[in-house]
Amino acid sequence: MTSTALGTRALDARAWVPLAAAHAERADRLTADHRARRAAGRKHAVEDFLFEYYPTKPAALRRWHPGASVTLLPDGDGPAPQGAWRWYRTDDDGAVTLDVATFLADRGDTVRFVVALLSATASRPAFTGCFGLHEWAMVYRQDEHRHPLPLRLGDAGTDHVVETHRIRCSHFDAFRFFTPAATPLNALQPTREQQVALEQPGCLHAAMDVYKWATKLGPAVPGDVLLDAFELAREIRTLDMQASPYDVSSYGLEPVAIETPQGKAEYVRRQRDFADRSDVLRTRLLDACAAVGITH
Repeated sequence: MTSTALGTRALDARAWVPLAAAHAERADRLTADHRARRAAGRKHAVEDFLFEYYPTKPAALRRWHPGASVTLLPDGDGPAPQGAWRWYRTDDDGAVTLDVATFLADRGDTVRFVVALLSATASRPAFTGCFGLHEWAMVYRQDEHRHPLPLRLGDAGTDHVVETHRIRCSHFDAFRFFTPAATPLNALQPTREQQVALEQPGCLHAAMDVYKWATKLGPAVPGDVLLDAFELAREIRTLDMQASPYDVSSYGLEPVAIETPQGKAEYVRRQRDFADRSDVLRTRLLDACAAVGITH
């Protein structure tokens, strides 16, 4: 590794080839179960969410990006393969780097929105009084449900939990799936336009969405940051469904019974951990944005 101008660093092939291979191997491990299920035509209500709601394919996850501040020097076979990928450039000497000007011409508005959203979210304290009730509000007084799983407390028991708790969901992309009967029960009525003003790090969906923003930032995000965000999103999704009204025992998961004091305490404990870890990843994404010249 050598230093180059403008604060970038150069990696020779002895450094970047094993990094790219290790990244692909890690991505393959993380997506192995999903790929096997897809080949067999089987569904998984918990884990498939990460590939359906966040439509990034396993093949895209295994592509290693070094980040905007890294130049990849050629190996014996020529320039690094990234040189043939969108938004990269290959110099006359075979060095490959992200073409920041071209990337920002195409994605600059997205980068600026992500910076504004992540900065605002990280600046707020985590609210831990929601107890995952957004998932309950998505099935409230409705015969048909999003997932082919039984309700742990049945229809009447589920409706009772919604009716005896204060619903306070600040995340628009969760709120928009509330049933018509549940929508007016929410203490907030978030809109897309209010997203930057309302999101806070204690929200499980906002923390999962760190992975979405990593994918939206594309090659500006170093590969390890992307896969760290994916792993965190998978953990959060597991809690999201454990604390939901669905019976997830068929997946070998224990419920987090948020209708009880013990379940609430368990939910909050894990929620706080996810809030802290998601804020670390927000900082790493903001660093990636700063590397292409966009700061808050």
